[in-house]
Amino acid sequence: MIKNLYGVPNLKEAKAILEESAHLNPGPWVEHSIYVGKCAALIAEHDSELDKDRAYVMGMLHDIGRRFGKTNMRHVIDGYNFLMERGYPAGSQICMTHSFPYQYIDAIFGKWDCTDEEHEFAAKYIHNLEYNDYDKLIQLCDALALPEGYCLLEKRMMDVALRHGVNEYTVPKWKETFKIQKYFEGKIGCSIYSVLPGVVENTFGIQK
Repeated sequence: MIKNLYGVPNLKEAKAILEESAHLNPGPWVEHSIYVGKCAALIAEHDSELDKDRAYVMGMLHDIGRRFGKTNMRHVIDGYNFLMERGYPAGSQICMTHSFPYQYIDAIFGKWDCTDEEHEFAAKYIHNLEYNDYDKLIQLCDALALPEGYCLLEKRMMDVALRHGVNEYTVPKWKETFKIQKYFEGKIGCSIYSVLPGVVENTFGIQK
């Protein structure tokens, strides 16, 4: 039976939303989103305080704002509004928080392509929010998943930096991500990489 998860779509709905979004705006973000969802589920399965289906849906839909076209940081606003309008506040929160392990509005890769009012809303939202473990989990999984599968954090970080550039907040953001890694490894009692298949192959381009 498909579980009805509070604050997020159930698995069947989430997959339908992502499939529809892939037709609206095809691109590698879709495969990345699928792997983020699977990554979140695999880690949550080893964490007694997290629900793996809830984590899966949150990861799968974290970038759903990209359904509206090729945008930069406005995808977090679009995703937040999209899920809020459908009555999924927990999912909408993930759309907003996934880009901010370092909890500051300008600690981003890329640029803000939204109105001043939207930027101000996002700034206040991020500043005033106390992250929960799902926020942290999707921030971590976002940094572990390429469109081809899971990889070392360092490879994903370099991939994003090379595409979008760096700024004064890049290193603090990376440090926060590594801190989240250690947090979850402490909770599950093992390396996150030990529960993610294909890390070595995807990181180093090794063919099986």
